[in-house]
Amino acid sequence: MISVIIPTYNRASFLDEAIRSVLSQNYFVRSSSGSFEFLVIDDGSTDNTQEIVKSYGKKMKYHLQKHKGVSAARNLGLDLAQGDYIAFLDSDDLWKKDKISVQMSFMKAFPKAMVCYTEEIWMRRGVFVNPQKKHRKYSGWIFDRVLPLCLISLSSALFRREVFEEIGKFDEELLACEDYDFSIRLALKYPVYFLPKPLIIKRGGHPDQLSRKYWGMDRFRVKALEKLLHLQLTPQQEELVRQEIVRKCRILASGFEKRKNNTEAQKYLSLIDKYRPGELGQKMEEK
Repeated sequence: MISVIIPTYNRASFLDEAIRSVLSQNYFVRSSSGSFEFLVIDDGSTDNTQEIVKSYGKKMKYHLQKHKGVSAARNLGLDLAQGDYIAFLDSDDLWKKDKISVQMSFMKAFPKAMVCYTEEIWMRRGVFVNPQKKHRKYSGWIFDRVLPLCLISLSSALFRREVFEEIGKFDEELLACEDYDFSIRLALKYPVYFLPKPLIIKRGGHPDQLSRKYWGMDRFRVKALEKLLHLQLTPQQEELVRQEIVRKCRILASGFEKRKNNTEAQKYLSLIDKYRPGELGQKMEEK
C-alpha cells in the first residue's frame, strides 16, 4: 500500500487542486481501493481547509493538529501512515497523473532502491519558468550534490517506509530548510535515483512560502550541516561538510554586514574559523 501525506496550513486556495491531482493518479484509479491511503494533516489552519477536505468524504483521512510547523505535520503523517511506500505532496504542488505509476514501476523493477524522485515543472505566480543550471538533478550517490542546496523535492519523491525507520523523521526545531536537512541525511545513507520525466508541478512565488518568510535561508542549512558532523562520516565526507559550512557562513557574514548586524556577522565569522577544512579540504577548495 502507498500512503500519501499532504501537510497543509492555510492554503485552501491551492489545496483542492492538490487533492484532485492525487485522486486522479492513474495508478490509483486502476488499482483496488485498498492500494493507497490518503492523509491530510492540517497544521492548525484558520481558513476553510477543513471544509474542502471533508467535501471529499471518506476518500481521505483528515487530522487537525495545533500549529507546530510543516515538520511536525509530516511527522504526524508518518506516525499515522500504514503503507509500505510513502509519498508526500506539498499543498501548493501538483502531481501529473502518471507520477505514481512511473515511480512504482521503477521501485518494483529495482527492489533494492529505497527512494526515487522525478524531474519538475516550475511555476512562479502562474507563469512557467526554467530552473537554473544549479538546480540540475542527479542520480545515485549524490551526497556531494545535495550539500550546496536542496535538489530533492519531497513532492517528487517516493520512499520505502524503511527509510524513515533508519534515518529518522523531520527536524521539528528547524523553522525552514527541514527538507534540506532530511535530504542530506538521506543522500548520506542511500543512493537516490532520479527519473528524468517531469511528473510534478511546483507552484511558487506566493507570500506564505518559507523561502520568502525568512531572510538568509542558509542559517538553517548551516544548522543542518553542523548536525551532520555528529553522524558517521568518512574523512572526505567530513571535509565536504566543513567546506560547505564555511562557504555558507561567508555568504551569511557578508549579508549581515551589509545589514549592519555586526553581532550576527561575527557569529558566522567565528564559525568559519571553527569549521575551516583541514589539508584535504584546502586542496578540494583549490580545485
